[in-house]
Amino acid sequence: MPWTPGSYPPSMKNLDAQVREKAVEIANALLEENYQEGRAIAIAIAAAKKWAENSADRKTSGERLHVIPHPQGWAVRRANAERASFVFNTKTQAQNKAIQMARDENRTVVIHDEDEEFESQSASASSVLS
Repeated sequence: MPWTPGSYPPSMKNLDAQVREKAVEIANALLEENYQEGRAIAIAIAAAKKWAENSADRKTSGERLHVIPHPQGWAVRRANAERASFVFNTKTQAQNKAIQMARDENRTVVIHDEDEEFESQSASASSVLS
């Protein structure tokens, strides 16, 4: 029996909606290839979780966070963003927030000086100072 986003195996109920939809799609394809139902479900859930993880990595990997001067102090701004995500009184506060965000989001931090010129950059989120 093919599943739908509204009618799916109970083992998929705790998945995020997008992950569940992908799992249903994969499970239905496996059933068409004559996989047993239980095996199809297990494979589909694992594959959908992997798909979601890879999708999230592609969205954030390589994007930069910039620490830049701001009229009210120092700001953390995402690459290509028009507005700052956060504004702080000091450069150190902005750097600390950018480092935290970089670790959480797998991003690179670019530090600018008072003239908005490049000052330094972390190679990757994992190499940002502790």
